[in-house]
Amino acid sequence: MRKVFLFILTIVTVALQANAQQRPQYSQYMLNNFLLNPAITGIEDYTDIRISNRRQWVGLDGAPVTYYLTAHTPINKGAASNKFHKELAHHGVGVSFHTDKTGPLRRTGLTGSYAYHMAVTRSINVSAGAAAGIIRNSINTSELQLTNPGDPLLGGGNINNNVLDLNLGLWIYSKNFSVGVAGAQLLEDVASFAPEGSTDPALDLQRHYFVTGSYRFSPTPELDVVPSVMVKLASPSPASIDASVRVLYNKQFWVGGSYRHNDALVAMVGVYVSPLLDISYSYDATTSTLNKVSAGTHEVVVGFKVFNTRRIICPQWIW
Repeated sequence: MRKVFLFILTIVTVALQANAQQRPQYSQYMLNNFLLNPAITGIEDYTDIRISNRRQWVGLDGAPVTYYLTAHTPINKGAASNKFHKELAHHGVGVSFHTDKTGPLRRTGLTGSYAYHMAVTRSINVSAGAAAGIIRNSINTSELQLTNPGDPLLGGGNINNNVLDLNLGLWIYSKNFSVGVAGAQLLEDVASFAPEGSTDPALDLQRHYFVTGSYRFSPTPELDVVPSVMVKLASPSPASIDASVRVLYNKQFWVGGSYRHNDALVAMVGVYVSPLLDISYSYDATTSTLNKVSAGTHEVVVGFKVFNTRRIICPQWIW
C-alpha cells in the first residue's frame, strides 16, 4: 500500500510541475517587483513593507490561497544634490516570507536579500541583487483519500522536503522607465534536505525566469499612464505573459487592467492613502476553462512606508 501511496504522490507532483508554475501567481506584481527580482531591494528612500492575501479560483475545492510579507530598506542612501548630479550609490537589504496552499500541498518560503544600486548617468540607475533562503514543500497526508482506510499514513502528519533557494536579478531604472531580468529557484533540487535513502517523492524546484518592463508618461500634469509587461518562463510549463496598464490621478489614486495570456482578465484599483499607508485590490476574471467552476480570484495588498522622513506618498521608483 505504501508503494501505491508514493506512486500517487509522485504523479500529483509531476502533474503540478508540468501544468502549473510552482511560484505563486501575483496580479499586482508591478506594485511589488521585489517579489520577483531581488535587485529591487532598498530602491526607495524608506523601508517598504507589504502584506498580501490572494485567493485564487474562488469556489474551486483546494484552490490556491497565498499570503506574503515583504520588507526591504536602503542603507546609506543619499539623494543627489540637484537634478544635474547622479543619484548616490547605496545598498539595500530585505526579507520575504510567503506561504501558498493548494489542496494537500503547502509551499512556504523565507529568503533574505541584498542589492547594490549605482547611477550610470544623471537619469539612469542600475542595481544587481541576490536572495537566498529555504523553501519547504509539504504534503498533508490527512487530506488525501486512499482506498485503504487502515493505511497508517492516513492518520495525519506531513511529508516534508526542504530545499535551499537562490534568486538573482538585475534592474535598470529611471524616473520614467524600468527593465528587469531575474532568475528564481536557480538551485533546483541541488540542495535538497531530504534524508539520504528516503523513499518519499521528491518535491523538486523548478527554475523560473522573469523579464519585466514598464514606462511612465504624463499626458497631463494630473495623470500618469504606466503600461507594463512581464514574461515568465519556467520549463516545461508554457511561457506566461502579463500585459497591464495603470492610470494614476494626482499621484494618489489609480485604476488599471491586465491581461494574462490564456488565463485571466484583471481589474485593479488602489490608493496611496498617506505617507505611511497604501491599499490596493484586484479581481481576476478567469478566461480559461476553469471559469466553469471558479468565481474568479481576489487579491489585496496593504503597504507601509516606514521611516519615510521625506513623507513621500507615491513611490518614486516603483509606481
